[in-house]
Amino acid sequence: MIAEAVGAPVQGAGCALTGGTWYSVYDDTYITDAKGLDVDHRVPLAEAWDSGASEWTAARRQAYANDLDDDRALIAVTAKSNRSKADQDPATWMPPSAGDACDYITHWVAIKTRWSLTADPTEHATLTHWASQCPNAPVQAERT
Repeated sequence: MIAEAVGAPVQGAGCALTGGTWYSVYDDTYITDAKGLDVDHRVPLAEAWDSGASEWTAARRQAYANDLDDDRALIAVTAKSNRSKADQDPATWMPPSAGDACDYITHWVAIKTRWSLTADPTEHATLTHWASQCPNAPVQAERT
């Protein structure tokens, strides 16, 4: 959370944060209270499970859940936007902030590619549609 702050917080006892400002790209909102934030898995854990993670070892699932090696995997967003998203894929949920759509889709595809996760037909069709709307948004990913 400290790394994602646009205004640095102070870390106190027990890792409690005071001060600081965060920008939630999902809903184009600035937050000044860390309690109003959630750390979101861009590709939710349940979606990953349904897309191939159910076949992984426990160690690989843990590595996915705590992926700090790719800045796109985990993101601080408002609790409200994260709860709205829940475990949905882009076929049923897109960020309310239209400005984040191309980044959201390219990050989603990069994470799925990185972890060799599949996309169901409806999800694939949605990703294809959005990709056609984002011609200048290349996807770059290295597989784990």
